[in-house]
Amino acid sequence: MSSPRPRMTGIGRVLVIVYAIMALAATGRSFVQIVEDFGAAPLAYTLSAAAAVVYILATVALIGAGSTGWYVVAWIAICFELAGVLIVGTLSLVLPELFAHDATVWSGFGYGYLWIPLILPFIGLWWLVKHRPGAPAPVEPEPVAERSSW
Repeated sequence: MSSPRPRMTGIGRVLVIVYAIMALAATGRSFVQIVEDFGAAPLAYTLSAAAAVVYILATVALIGAGSTGWYVVAWIAICFELAGVLIVGTLSLVLPELFAHDATVWSGFGYGYLWIPLILPFIGLWWLVKHRPGAPAPVEPEPVAERSSW
């Protein structure tokens, strides 16, 4: 009988930590933007808050991705994140007047965050594909006992 495949080890743990850091960063940024100067760029600041919610949801969903429900939520959140960074990133380059304050996490495809917002959803989706709930654990070979005539 095999044990369930560990989910929160190695790259999975790093992925959750990076998502949690992005959640904190986006939440703090959007909170300050909305409180201090919402009228300057309401669309950008609202998108920044939406990014914060997506990062929080993705973090929680990745932690619980062992269950089918949270796995689906993780897929939805990360796909939404990917669409958001691609759409907002493109719009911020094509229509820079919408993002005059360069105020969203996803502006310029996340260049203000070292392009982590652009790279992170691809890693997240790869991890979800590799760690489906109910997928069989990798089979480890049985240790071979050495039989010596000594």
